Amino acid sequence: MTPQERIEQLTDELNRHNYNYYVLDAPEISDFEFDALLSELEQLEEQHPQFKKPNSPTSRIGGEAVSSFAEVVHSVPMQSLQKAFSRAEIEDFDRRVREVIQNPDYVVEHKIDGLSISIEYVNGELIRASTRGDGITGEDVTENVKTIKTVPLKLKDSIPFLEVRGEVFMSDSSFMRLNEQLETMEQPLFANPRNAAAGSLRQLDSKIAASRGLDIFVFNIQQIDGVDISCHTDGLKFLKEQGFKTILNDRIFKTIDEAYAEIERIGNERDKLYFGIDGAVIKVNDFRAREILGSTAKFPRWAIAYKYPAEKQTTVVRDIKVQVGRTGVLTPLAILDTVRIAGSNVSRATLHNIDYIQEKDIRIGDTVVIEKAGDIIPAVVEVIKEDRSGNETVFEMPSKCPECGADVVREEGEAAMRCTGINCPAQRLRNIIHFVSRNAMDIDGMGPSNIEKLVENGFIENAADLYYMDFDKAAELKGFGAKWAANLKQSIEKSKTNHLYRLIFGLGIRHIGEKAAKSLAKEFKSIDELMNATAMEMACIDDFGMIMASSVEEFFSQKQNIEFIERLKKAGVNCRGDEEESINDNRFSGKTFVLTGTLEKYKRADAGKIIESFGGKTSSSVSKKTDYVLAGAEAGSKLEKAVKLGIQVISEEEFENMIK
Repeated sequence: MTPQERIEQLTDELNRHNYNYYVLDAPEISDFEFDALLSELEQLEEQHPQFKKPNSPTSRIGGEAVSSFAEVVHSVPMQSLQKAFSRAEIEDFDRRVREVIQNPDYVVEHKIDGLSISIEYVNGELIRASTRGDGITGEDVTENVKTIKTVPLKLKDSIPFLEVRGEVFMSDSSFMRLNEQLETMEQPLFANPRNAAAGSLRQLDSKIAASRGLDIFVFNIQQIDGVDISCHTDGLKFLKEQGFKTILNDRIFKTIDEAYAEIERIGNERDKLYFGIDGAVIKVNDFRAREILGSTAKFPRWAIAYKYPAEKQTTVVRDIKVQVGRTGVLTPLAILDTVRIAGSNVSRATLHNIDYIQEKDIRIGDTVVIEKAGDIIPAVVEVIKEDRSGNETVFEMPSKCPECGADVVREEGEAAMRCTGINCPAQRLRNIIHFVSRNAMDIDGMGPSNIEKLVENGFIENAADLYYMDFDKAAELKGFGAKWAANLKQSIEKSKTNHLYRLIFGLGIRHIGEKAAKSLAKEFKSIDELMNATAMEMACIDDFGMIMASSVEEFFSQKQNIEFIERLKKAGVNCRGDEEESINDNRFSGKTFVLTGTLEKYKRADAGKIIESFGGKTSSSVSKKTDYVLAGAEAGSKLEKAVKLGIQVISEEEFENMIK
């Protein structure tokens, strides 16, 4: 079999397995077998790129990032739907339809809470996908939509032209997993699955979109050539045959009472769904009837969306517990008398932080009103103060971490309170991930999934345990092996000789980035000197403020953090500065550089290291204290500001002359 024939065979086979797994939920092969076939296809396409098919499943991995999305003008406007909030409004819709159409047939569908998109196919091949935008003009998100495994890259039949409309969404489980990852990386969390889906679909880097677990339901044919379809239910059946994922409900409702009963049924099953809905949609089934009814400037007259109200319930706060997140943030949690809301039993609700509690004056024993924000997270929205008996208790946040006993700090200007313990079980995973990262101790073979597996199987509890690990036993874990264990052991041994600043940075002290760690390692020649230094001494370091200094002092005041350092010393990890790296050439002493634009011969980080090796400093912002601005190609606002302030701007060639 030629490479071209094998590529075509693998492409068809993998697309069929994708459809069986993600659309039909009926896999025929194991994940391991699928990954092996996909790996073979990737290698063949790399060796023979001219034979790669447009519908290759490798497209779902994501490609190069783009600088912006192109505009797309919709040939069929993507209108919004008229909204109804009561049965009377639904009955009024039915009356208007019956004034034009005799004996209409209705269909009722879930109103998916996501982001509406258009997908176009020519001769059965996906050519473009675009967001709704304002209904007339959207954005081209083709590469991101290709990463959604439930979107067919090639249809079953070679249809001359087809445009469909669907709703991209994120399942509840994918949403929770994404927010956990963002929390670990100390990035802002998404408020609800809809925002998460929208933010993921509009990522300029399709690899990020591919990692987010997006899904889609296709619910409408916008345009079609070469096939005659007369009604909505036949259209959905046809779309499913072509490989689309739909919520196929072919029940026909002859009366508005029947249709409204279906709306209520869908509302009652919301807690059983794995995706979010914010309503149900009634549509006239017959396409000819839709044409007769037509549209207003804003929405079609043949459909209406019933919006489910945000359900609220009254209950009692029996206690307030504190949970510790992966980044060490303490979050108060209300323990409630169990109530049923939005289809599920609720016995807990987040109280966010102490400011939220004080603002609403929430006390233990209070009667409160709760609702589900975005149908996911229960929240206390109101206190019924007239029900107070006088026996309610004012809540205070703990001064010690409930997980590990370390001090809890709240920094000026922040609502969050944080644990300062490096061995805190709640922060374990995030702390180890940071410790082994490239700019810290740089330990290869320790990706997040491997760390999680080692923690779950009891091999490590914190980063210091890496230096005492039984590598032979770890090699026996599924997916690891002797070669991985040998490489990991070598990488861990190598990390023992790292420069002191890497260790300081790897400790994950709040506010201490790589640059600040270098400043500390330069000022204090050993970890012991640093541990014994006062905040006032550290605050005297150039560009080292009191907040940073206090954070370091607080970190080393914790017993568990000192014990962690002692275990590293005992394992042979370097805890002293490298005297050989002391600066002999101070030509840039007292000089501050700002780097901007794209350099040809250096990465900006490498240029920064050269400047520091000559005793200089780098800064991320231009000010009157800046001495030089090293400007590469496409330098922007920093260059403009430097010119305005009269600061000397140097080229890469001039920089090279300065460092000769």
